[in-house]
Amino acid sequence: MKRMLPGALLLSGLLWLPGCSALSYYWQALNGQMDVGRRARPVEEVLASGTANAELKRKLIYAQRAREFASRELGLPDNQSYRRYADVQRPYVVWNVFSAPSLSLTLNTHCFPVAGCVPYRGYFAEAAAQREAAALRAAGDDVYVGGVPAYSTLGWFDDALLNTFIHYPDLEIARLIFHELAHQVTYVKDDTAFNESYAVAVEEEGLKRWAAANAPTAEVRGYEAFKLRQRELVNLLMRARAALTEVYAGSGDDAARRAGKAGTIDTLKAEYEILKRSWGLSADETRRYDDWFYRDLNNARLGSAAIYTEHVAAFARLLAREGGSMPAFHKAVKVLAALPREERIKQLPAASVVGAP
Repeated sequence: MKRMLPGALLLSGLLWLPGCSALSYYWQALNGQMDVGRRARPVEEVLASGTANAELKRKLIYAQRAREFASRELGLPDNQSYRRYADVQRPYVVWNVFSAPSLSLTLNTHCFPVAGCVPYRGYFAEAAAQREAAALRAAGDDVYVGGVPAYSTLGWFDDALLNTFIHYPDLEIARLIFHELAHQVTYVKDDTAFNESYAVAVEEEGLKRWAAANAPTAEVRGYEAFKLRQRELVNLLMRARAALTEVYAGSGDDAARRAGKAGTIDTLKAEYEILKRSWGLSADETRRYDDWFYRDLNNARLGSAAIYTEHVAAFARLLAREGGSMPAFHKAVKVLAALPREERIKQLPAASVVGAP
């Protein structure tokens, strides 16, 4: 469920196009965003058409209710985002490419005048993302390619509901809407961990409030079990990340570090198999977790997982400090966002890693 900001990136491209490769990248971002915009139709129009089936119509109506709740109860922007629907005719709207050196967990960053520096490059075509990934692997980097069902353009465009996530379970649709709208409230250049942790904190609090009034108990329990499994998976990844940090900081040579890396990854896989058995799920039910867990299990993958978890607990405590008031919480976050990065992190309440990718 990793996310990108292609709208901001393409606007950067309109301001600054240094070289042919950058021109090609920005051109695909511009074309991709414009294609989504061309496909988007007002939800009311889709509902009135004869092309949408009954389940799609139900999902769109549900999404509109969650959208209204987001502005009314969570202090999120009241604009035209998520009031249109687009079928992009592919499983993901974009693919993010993360990379890191083979013996480091520090993600390679890419900088843009508007969006700032972010630890990925996003592509609207999977083939283009895979070409970029292949080139990075050939250069010796660890690479992770993740499909993205939704993204935020930071308010530069009216973001649309997409076929890439409208079929998700109801609560997951609401969660995505809350998360992406949060990016329109506050976005800090060059601090992806801050931005994503804040949005995760908003989605978690928002979903708790939404589900209390809008979801049957059985649905809530099923979703909570799903999120618990996600948290357990992330905790595995983060423990492996901590172990690799020690390996890479050790006094051995590169050969020793590579051996330590391989051993850590093997341990991670073994721990996952034990965890998976504890869930008591069928083979079909665990296949989705296998597909997610084993894909690109390397430095880039472990580095990307940390982006969405680093400060979530801190933001939850900040919300509690504000008495649970979402407007006051957003205001406090804006104050933090205006500070230099070092001071911003110092002022966040002490936090441990929680959350989900």
